[in-house]
Amino acid sequence: MGTWELSAGRPQSLLEVVVLLPASALSRSLDLPAWVLFRRSRPLPPLQDPTMPAPQCASCHKARAALRRPRSGQALCGACFCAAFEAEVLHTVVAGRLLPPGAVVAVGASGGKDSTVLAHVLRELAPRLGISLHLVAVDEGIGGYRDAALAAVRRQAARWELPLTVVAYADLFGGWTMDAVARSTAGSGRSRACCTFCGVLRRRALEEGARLVGATHVVTGHNADDMAETVLMNFLRGDAGRLARGGGLGSPGEGGALPRCRPLQLASQKEVVLYAHFRRLDYFSEECVYAPEAFRGHARDLLKMLEAARPSAVLDLVHSAERLALAPTARPPPPGACSRCGALASRALCQACALLDGLNRGRPRLAIGKGRRGLDEEGPPREPQPSRPPTSEPVPDF
Repeated sequence: MGTWELSAGRPQSLLEVVVLLPASALSRSLDLPAWVLFRRSRPLPPLQDPTMPAPQCASCHKARAALRRPRSGQALCGACFCAAFEAEVLHTVVAGRLLPPGAVVAVGASGGKDSTVLAHVLRELAPRLGISLHLVAVDEGIGGYRDAALAAVRRQAARWELPLTVVAYADLFGGWTMDAVARSTAGSGRSRACCTFCGVLRRRALEEGARLVGATHVVTGHNADDMAETVLMNFLRGDAGRLARGGGLGSPGEGGALPRCRPLQLASQKEVVLYAHFRRLDYFSEECVYAPEAFRGHARDLLKMLEAARPSAVLDLVHSAERLALAPTARPPPPGACSRCGALASRALCQACALLDGLNRGRPRLAIGKGRRGLDEEGPPREPQPSRPPTSEPVPDF
């Protein structure tokens, strides 16, 4: 068992144990400090054999388990986990009637883990669902970041023999790129607004790209963590309108917009990463250069603390948005059409046109926030940014 040595020094290694002594007559008589160290002369033996094999897979009972599912704690091998993951996505699509047979599906492809896993899973399920896939990528114009992500998308399209179309902000929005938007908002004290602009414009660009390829449905790779963060953000901002629209697995396509859905909405981010690992998928993993300033980062940190205390917090938030019911006085008015572009809008101008209007006036803060004050004010228009050569080219089928 080894021997113990008495010392009054401070701990130097994990082999030393700190013992707190109460202030007693014994400690005072021995003139000992309030704490002493008992140093072990020999290290302790290992608690268990590090070569102990992993348990058997709970599904096939043949292979050794490679993970425990974060949701259920079930021990599965890599192959059984991937099969279970695909079966759950299939159930989500079929039970929710998200993609009818014969649908032409535009997959929003960013090159990241979520869209890569989504494209791979739907490609595996496409024969059973009776759908055809087309990858649509958006070039936001972020130097040093988007080019590498688009290279990953092109590798995926070539490997999976899927058609790819790339649409660019510069071509769709009068020469504006995200780098130009960031320069425009840099002196306004709203640098974190970059993600607000990008989210709205990317949604519009994906819609335009889907129409360009003749798609009937749009799918995105938002997972359960993404949706829980969105719910938290809407609660923290008191945005009842977005809370009311945040439930369900997508939007039905009202007002002429294409139907959208999120087949990975009930899959946790951990399992998305595990699926990409076991399928050996090639994806781009760097964070956007503008992401650290986003408000979403605060919601993400809060969600991680909540999940550590209550592992079901992520899915609980997702399901709470599905069941949320607002009082009649708090419900947003039915959407109409944008007076400028005809897109779905809850005001005279849709959010994309309002943001671009503020940028062109040199007042990028006009459309940020709930009030959107000043949109009706006249101001000198700003010269649009010079556009780049078109980058939206379809990649031929292989």
